[in-house]
Amino acid sequence: MTDPHPYAALSPDTVLDAVEQAGHRPDGHLLALNSYENRVYQVGIEDAAPLVAKFYRPGRWSDEVIREEHDFAAALAEAEIPVVAPLCNAAGESLLRHAGFRFALFPRRGGRTPDLDDPDHLEWLGRYLGRIHQLGAARAFAHRPRLEVDGYAGTAARLLLDGGWLPAELAHRYRAVTDALLTRCRTAFDAAGGAQWIRLHGDCHPGNILWTDAGPHFVDLDDCRMGPAIQDLWMLLSGDRQERALQLAYLREGYETFHSLDPREVALIEPLRALRMIHYAGWLARRWDDPAFPLAFPWFNTPQYWQDHVASLEVQLGALDEMPLPLL
Repeated sequence: MTDPHPYAALSPDTVLDAVEQAGHRPDGHLLALNSYENRVYQVGIEDAAPLVAKFYRPGRWSDEVIREEHDFAAALAEAEIPVVAPLCNAAGESLLRHAGFRFALFPRRGGRTPDLDDPDHLEWLGRYLGRIHQLGAARAFAHRPRLEVDGYAGTAARLLLDGGWLPAELAHRYRAVTDALLTRCRTAFDAAGGAQWIRLHGDCHPGNILWTDAGPHFVDLDDCRMGPAIQDLWMLLSGDRQERALQLAYLREGYETFHSLDPREVALIEPLRALRMIHYAGWLARRWDDPAFPLAFPWFNTPQYWQDHVASLEVQLGALDEMPLPLL
């Protein structure tokens, strides 16, 4: 008999009871939000704005690691940087517990995806990322992970190979391309070894930025970690090489108002993309026993997925031979 999934006991009543125990009065309205690593809900509150309740995946992070996320978010918010930080209860605690789950409550913030084709949006985002990194560089995380080749992607590649996820006819190609990518990424990280590793958002893709008429605000610091500043910039770049170079120029113009971008880090963009590609497939495999994942990602672990994934990694290996984006 298999063990029940960690979230099996997280019923709607459990969520509402947890919010009530934290000192709020739920009105019964509950909306599951688009999150898979954790479970996140919008909870209606009587005579007040709704709250967002984030239930941390059991066994993933220690309390110390989660508290560092909360402390970082709170420090950014205190510096008037638009990051959505968790709320504290009457005892001043942001990491709460109920029915065996750890959770946090956040104010609800609406917004839309930023327009990354708009130079003004890019400069605006750059300014705030510069401010995040200015504060992030002030000291190091004590408990949260570092963005390292083996810890971030090497373990994922080994999981997929050792766990038999790859079809037999693709396993050799996958091993060859991931070995080559990881070797090239280690070389790139060594070459940028003089660059400063700082506290980062860590997962700064457009879905974690909500845009309003007042500008952007950043959500979900669940993957904040130590790493190179460019990690929070490269996921905002898209299009062909010239388009990405121009986008980076606009981001950098705003960014360097508050924090200097080490030019050596630009050479890490494609290695970081490669690491994320490997990591993402490993993440899906690691979470495949969670019933939410087969429903949300039905294309994963099909023969076509693995064919496309290996081919994409081979294309990415070629991208590592290209010159870094120019700094315009």
